[in-house]
Amino acid sequence: MANRDEEILVDSGDDYDSHYVATDSEVTSMRSSIVDYVYENGRRYHAYHAGSYWGSNDEKAIDAMEICHHLYGLLLHGRLHLAPIKNPLRVLDVGTGTGSWATDFADLHPGATVIGTDLSPIQPSFVPPNVYFEIDDCCDEWVYKSPFDFIHVRGLYGCVADWGKFYQQALKNLHPGGYLEQAEMSVTPVSDDGSTAGTIYEIWGQKSLEAGDQFGKTLRIVDESKQRMIDAGFVNVSEHRYKLPIGPWPKDPHLKTLGRFFRIVMEESLEMWAMMLWTKILGWSREEVEVIFARMRDALNNPSIHAYLEISVVYGQKPEI
Repeated sequence: MANRDEEILVDSGDDYDSHYVATDSEVTSMRSSIVDYVYENGRRYHAYHAGSYWGSNDEKAIDAMEICHHLYGLLLHGRLHLAPIKNPLRVLDVGTGTGSWATDFADLHPGATVIGTDLSPIQPSFVPPNVYFEIDDCCDEWVYKSPFDFIHVRGLYGCVADWGKFYQQALKNLHPGGYLEQAEMSVTPVSDDGSTAGTIYEIWGQKSLEAGDQFGKTLRIVDESKQRMIDAGFVNVSEHRYKLPIGPWPKDPHLKTLGRFFRIVMEESLEMWAMMLWTKILGWSREEVEVIFARMRDALNNPSIHAYLEISVVYGQKPEI
């Protein structure tokens, strides 16, 4: 794994022979209206609080989420979290997506009750008996009757308008001594050798960040979460930063594997990430955005571009009484 301050060495071999082609608030019960999805620009979006989240939830998006969950497992060498939690009895996974993290955690901790929340009911039906999924918007008031020992958050960039309120609610809903952990990803691909300069990656990052700002839900939380946790009152706050390569260009075998998987995630996720924000928020036409997607796919498969994104994993503890 490459930490933030370590330069990733480039492999002189050729791992780009074959171009990868992607294949074709009160808690609300899962009633029919929630699955009355919204369809726009060929993608499917959540119906509950429609328009409040930019990502699609169709099968292609679900596949990308599953690969991304595996990717985080590789990045953290099989660990589901970094926070030093002990014997958690109640756990909350905010923005659970496909529910894979919640399910894996429930398997490892059969004595814990794990609740996963999301805007979309895309979680599986057959899960461990100690995991439950609820349709909920984390931007609404949290109405849980009992506090949690651990709250897990991953990939909520562009989802929250008031992060100060979010962290305050997380703090309020933790037992004293409980932990909040948040993993987030940057948006703009960068490089150690300058190979991303002047490429489509710069346009992608600039316009995506601009869209998030106009949407009122920042995509910059990867660089803000540590300080925001401290400001909210969390103690023992710790941040771990990682470089996540795009493509199999690194020399290090572990980073090369990460890069292979992440290139797939990027290819699968371009439309999921950007179609709504770039068309509805920035005002681009679908055809204009698809040109950007084509240029991005070319860059993703260009072995001379040694790009990576940054991952931030931050955890903090609610003070003991």
